[in-house]
Amino acid sequence: MFKRSFASKDRAGKAVRPSKRSFRDHTKLKLQQKLDSPPIGSTLTSPIVTLLVGCEPRVFAAHEDVLSLSPFFAAALKGQFFESTSKRIALPDEEPEIFSCVLEYLYKGDYYPRLLFNKRRASFELEDAQDPQNFGGCGSIEPTINMPGVGGALLKDTIIYCTAEKYGLDELKRLALRKQGLQSGITVDVILRSARFAYDNTPDSDSKLRAHYLALIIRSRKTFKRSGTMQMEMEIGGSKLFFDLFVALCNHVDDIVDIGNNRSPKTI
Repeated sequence: MFKRSFASKDRAGKAVRPSKRSFRDHTKLKLQQKLDSPPIGSTLTSPIVTLLVGCEPRVFAAHEDVLSLSPFFAAALKGQFFESTSKRIALPDEEPEIFSCVLEYLYKGDYYPRLLFNKRRASFELEDAQDPQNFGGCGSIEPTINMPGVGGALLKDTIIYCTAEKYGLDELKRLALRKQGLQSGITVDVILRSARFAYDNTPDSDSKLRAHYLALIIRSRKTFKRSGTMQMEMEIGGSKLFFDLFVALCNHVDDIVDIGNNRSPKTI
């Protein structure tokens, strides 16, 4: 999870490479099995699809069978009856760097930096990451990305989670959330901006990413209480985030009261 301190000194340091194995190897196996046994045709000999990503299009190419692992792309390709060389999809609203991560996941079952398991420490960590105490694994290569129209940097894993929601990739959502939980040294403004983005790009039924941000803010409430950014964001409002935060704080207080009542009955 995020650390309580969001100072820059908490950012990840030099990379180390202890003995590790890749996270969720069975996910990679499942993806490969789907590719090895498609309903029709073979894996990497299926038609190539051209993807034009971003407002200033960056060109990607992927096999149709690989893209079809996503219900979103399976539906988009279903109505295209052109020659294989003519199949193309335009994604003008997507960020190329984020789409590159999605495509890497579809082919490999993970995206950089990979989530690895350190056998010696019996814990998960991010590839090429190391924490300030030299224990490894907390933090990553730059964890944020600048997105147009949001006023600053956002956590990359949050954007990947929201993109996976749109593409119907539940395993990718779980992977992105777990990776984000290993980040440290994130400033208050980036967290709040990313939380707003999460609320704007997930359905109200989302119980993972939204809850992650609520728990983070409550757990680090002393830091957020002192933050002028938090005060400004709450005064601006305009997001369901803050009502959900109020409800979560009320539930937190109720839990504390219930524990106290079990020891010495009283009311609040």
